Amino acid sequence: MAQAPHIDGQKDSSTQNENRWLTTGGPILFLLLWSAGFPIAKTGLHYASPLTFLAIRFALSVGVLLAVCVMRRPQWPSNARAWLHLGVVGFLVQVMYFGLSYLSMTAGIATSVLALIVSLQPILVGVLAPKFVGERIGTRRWIGLLLGLAGAAGVIIARGPLHAESLGPVLLAIGALIGITGAMLYEKRLGTAQDPLTSNLVQYSVGFVFCAPMAFFFEHTPVQWTPTFIATLAYLVIGNSLIAITLLLAMTRAGKVSHVASLFFFVPPAAAVLSYFFLGEVLPAAAWWAMGVAVLGVAIATWKPRK
Repeated sequence: MAQAPHIDGQKDSSTQNENRWLTTGGPILFLLLWSAGFPIAKTGLHYASPLTFLAIRFALSVGVLLAVCVMRRPQWPSNARAWLHLGVVGFLVQVMYFGLSYLSMTAGIATSVLALIVSLQPILVGVLAPKFVGERIGTRRWIGLLLGLAGAAGVIIARGPLHAESLGPVLLAIGALIGITGAMLYEKRLGTAQDPLTSNLVQYSVGFVFCAPMAFFFEHTPVQWTPTFIATLAYLVIGNSLIAITLLLAMTRAGKVSHVASLFFFVPPAAAVLSYFFLGEVLPAAAWWAMGVAVLGVAIATWKPRK
């Protein structure tokens, strides 16, 4: 009996330490893992075609998640509608967002520009949400949208004049932005709460089902199984698909989602810095100023005053 208070105190202390870490170290680690995914993915694309690369990544992710599901025995979707919703979100995120992002990088877009374009997603969701889910939209969101678009355009223009060869990768990146925005809007309107393990497993399976046949029929360049490619693949499966997503869910459950939301503003500049070290990509000074305008736009559009 005398031990009980001591044990409770240990549990409370452990919980406090976990929450403290999720408040400080967790968001920073998530930011680094997520931002590094852009240059690391582009590195891997030197050794494999984009859809082939994705198909392998999805297959490995499904294998790992299946093993975890066998051990954890999570709850599966209870009806056909829930399966359908997960399938739609899986297509929008894994096929449209990741597929078009990888195609854009293969076509030559700078990873910092891609990161900036897809990071405009919170603004588009905020602007389009009233039409799809009945949320109100105010002047602040419109200002954020205009700043975000102006900043993104400034970064693209600062890198040089647009022509047919450079416009194609930008259009692919915009398609990826439409995919992730559509997924968020779909979730807001029709999504239902599901176990993260089974949700991710279904979505990665959908990605594999779509990407594998397209890779088989349209991509004929063999994969170069070099140590660098294996390392990038391992990072994207473990660092991005498993650890980063697990961190995001843990911070959300702990009520720290605002920390993640605020750090998302720094994904484009973080990706730009990491791309310099990984790929040698250099942004001109004007592009950094334009990126700052875009980041400010995202911050303004998504900022919520404390009550």
